[in-house]
Amino acid sequence: MNIKILGAGCLNCQKLEQNTKQALKELGIDADVEKVTGIQEIMGYGVVSTPAIVVDETVVSYGLVLGTKDIKKMLLEKKKPMAGHSDKKCSCGGKC
Repeated sequence: MNIKILGAGCLNCQKLEQNTKQALKELGIDADVEKVTGIQEIMGYGVVSTPAIVVDETVVSYGLVLGTKDIKKMLLEKKKPMAGHSDKKCSCGGKC
């Protein structure tokens, strides 16, 4: 799992990064967390309000400082395999 925190580095962006890392720690999920501060790259995601969270190249939240509880809920939903799939049994990795 790859997670990007989009924002210029303001206090809200820093808080969202902290909350995200705490949520990952509490869930025992190993993920790369990357800060993206370049305005061109942020705009490339179609985000007009920061901070934002991008999980595996999908924008899942923007304009909000989500709390740890909300981030955990979102991450658990993101990790669920697709209906009828098991990541371990399908060669697509649950993406088909």
